[in-house]
Amino acid sequence: QVQLVESGGGLVQPGGSLRLTCVASGSSFSIYAMGWYRQAPGKQRELVAVISSGRTTNYAGSVKGRFTISRDNAKNTVYLQMNNLKPDDTAVYYCDADGTAWGRGDYWGQGTQVTVSS
Repeated sequence: QVQLVESGGGLVQPGGSLRLTCVASGSSFSIYAMGWYRQAPGKQRELVAVISSGRTTNYAGSVKGRFTISRDNAKNTVYLQMNNLKPDDTAVYYCDADGTAWGRGDYWGQGTQVTVSS
């Protein structure tokens, strides 16, 4: 079992920055692919960024060049640095730990709200 706790969301003006943090409990954090997803009102949940156990990263086209995902395995933590935020980035952001490649489960956090507005 893995429990994920996100933090760092809030209200920010367009052009501003936020850093989201997701802390995982449990063991073997390093084998999990970690991802950030978001869901805006009335829309489906979408991938924002993922980082593999080997630290390969992938981003949605809409955030490429503005967001950076990173992980610290010693702290069981994954980060999402968000720069140059836009109103369209407003959503609930969820952390995901995907261990299915290793026969483990797929786990989600409770989400953190990010609102970009002037």
